[in-house]
Amino acid sequence: MSLAHQIGFISGTPLEVRTESVTREAPAKAAKTAAVSISPLWRRTAGEARNLRISVQNLAAKAVLRGGIPADLAVEREDHKMGSRSRGVPVFVMMPLDSVKMDHTMNRKKAMNVSLQALKSAGVEGIMVDVWWGLVEKDSPREYNWAGYSELLEMAKKHGLKVQAVMSFHQCGGNVGDSCNIPLPRWVTEEINKDQDLAYTDQWGRRNYEYVSLSVDTLPVLKGRTPVQCYSDFMVAFRDEFHHLLGETIVEIQVGMGPAGELRYPSYPEQNGTWKFPGIGAFQCFDKYMVRSLKGAAEAAGHPEWGHSGPTDAGEYNSWPEDTNFFRREGGGWNSPYGEFFLSWYSQMLLDHGERILQPAKSTFEGYKDVKISVKVAGIHWHYGTRAHAPELTAGYYNTRSRDGYLPIAQMLVRHGTIFNFTCVEMRDHEQPQHAQCAPEKLVKQVVLATREARVPLAGENALPRFDGSALEQIVKAAAPKFGDGTKMCAFTYLRMNPELFQARNWIQFVGFVKKMKEGEQRRECEAEHFVHSNESNPPLVQEALGH
Repeated sequence: MSLAHQIGFISGTPLEVRTESVTREAPAKAAKTAAVSISPLWRRTAGEARNLRISVQNLAAKAVLRGGIPADLAVEREDHKMGSRSRGVPVFVMMPLDSVKMDHTMNRKKAMNVSLQALKSAGVEGIMVDVWWGLVEKDSPREYNWAGYSELLEMAKKHGLKVQAVMSFHQCGGNVGDSCNIPLPRWVTEEINKDQDLAYTDQWGRRNYEYVSLSVDTLPVLKGRTPVQCYSDFMVAFRDEFHHLLGETIVEIQVGMGPAGELRYPSYPEQNGTWKFPGIGAFQCFDKYMVRSLKGAAEAAGHPEWGHSGPTDAGEYNSWPEDTNFFRREGGGWNSPYGEFFLSWYSQMLLDHGERILQPAKSTFEGYKDVKISVKVAGIHWHYGTRAHAPELTAGYYNTRSRDGYLPIAQMLVRHGTIFNFTCVEMRDHEQPQHAQCAPEKLVKQVVLATREARVPLAGENALPRFDGSALEQIVKAAAPKFGDGTKMCAFTYLRMNPELFQARNWIQFVGFVKKMKEGEQRRECEAEHFVHSNESNPPLVQEALGH
């Protein structure tokens, strides 16, 4: 049995791959000769590639497969728009970061076609696609090339998959999971090179080029336009190019707000080993424009002495809270009048940044009632058990043991009818290094309560690639917390499609997970797991295809 047939067998829908040789005039001949060979499929990590060859032979076997599928594994196939009433939570899957190449063509097109068919057969609602600013508007202002994305979105439509399109105004490269390098547009980096203060800056003068500093949101520093105008023009151009897909295929626009597309400061950059988990990170407010804003806020507060710079006693990127004067438990500067002033200003700058971008985003897509807008918030769970919550503070979330930093974000988002997308929902407290006082479950619970109070829809993502049953069960649990009122996430996006997902055992687990999420209930035993054990005598065909 080929991989495509095996996927169909597991998910309840035989997977049929059509190539140009499959024609109506010669179906029998095409069935014998149709084959797709994909080598390599997806690059998993730097320096490591796996080959996945998918051979589709004898399309007539689908009738046999349909008769052999266990009834409990058949995934319901009804289509519905995201946000419509259903029993469970629709599952989307993130596409590889380099799904569209810098030459504006699709990457691994045949592999993508087969993979999307597989996702659809598993009951997946849709896919998430990064639409890179640095790729589409690469060379000149207002010159947009959507070619590769047109192919990808049409392919998603062909397979009946919905799309969450991410307006990725950040660079790719230097963060957890970044597998390729896509810089900001060339003309943007030219301006940053002329004025280094357009980049986020720490107290040691280190610049971060992942995202244009929010301090210049309203200044015409990018070839006569402000950054917010650039983001707005990009979204308008996207809308005009893909208006025929909005609401039917494209059901969500996730608006990038910072590094990794998240509403936060680049306080924990991995590039060049600057930061390593579980360091507290560093404040990013030392460019001249941020200092100018801080000075004005300090004068307005009647304390001009507070406006010279951000805290200089907050340690370094890899410090621990108790090793710093600012974040220490007893007598820390974070809990002083100055600390309260600074953290209020720093976090409000981030909220204002979100407001400025959501206003044009809302007006751009408001004519499409079936298109939702979302914003991603980072799940910074390390040192959550301390009083100061230092890593959250440096990222711009004014969340401490005595202050809720996520309710203001939720309240800002609800004003614009925006979805609150949160990460790390797959994590459990006891799995994390306890010496760093990690508490992802408690953090997720806090965010759930904040979004409930603000009445803003909550969506989720896993922060790291996970294929094991315990992580998937944790997602199912987090997606529908037990409040007795039917509260649930409006969607979940799984990170990410790669070779490991299609390995036999992982794929079976994933199919069972999608089914649980769609049904809105937890089963005492995953039927997919039962299927694995009942078929252990059969050769693991996915592994054969991988050459294992």
